[in-house]
Amino acid sequence: MVRRQISLFLKNVPGELGRFAALLGDNHINVEALSIQDASAYVMELFRARGKSLKRIASTNSYDSMKRDSEEFALIRLVVDKTDEAIELLAENDYMFDVFNVIALNLENRPGSLARIASKFGEENVNIKYVYGSADSSDRQVLFVFCPEDIELAAKVFES
Repeated sequence: MVRRQISLFLKNVPGELGRFAALLGDNHINVEALSIQDASAYVMELFRARGKSLKRIASTNSYDSMKRDSEEFALIRLVVDKTDEAIELLAENDYMFDVFNVIALNLENRPGSLARIASKFGEENVNIKYVYGSADSSDRQVLFVFCPEDIELAAKVFES
């Protein structure tokens, strides 16, 4: 249900993801779901969102500069089995990160499972900002992580 997601930026260079994953693995922290995207796409998404709401916090030139700088980084979002330990480990190793509440649901790995859940969010008027998943074919389960605009409303959808 409600889980904590860690979001951080990694240098976009060969070997960096391996070092990060080894740090978690060496400390017995299991990654349950992971999403990686070019950080410049994230910056542009912020720019577009701010433009739609008329709440831009920086000029177009500032965002262009941030986009250029952000191409050197990847945005990592992950859910792990030992969040508190991972947070401590990241802080000790000087990673810049943030922690957000998300909705994590185990679904059957069958056609239509995602459609049923996404439709349920829609019926309850919950907007989803992004989603990513992880499949495990051994038990026919998938873990999908949803980042809703309103975490409290989204959590109520699946309380029963």
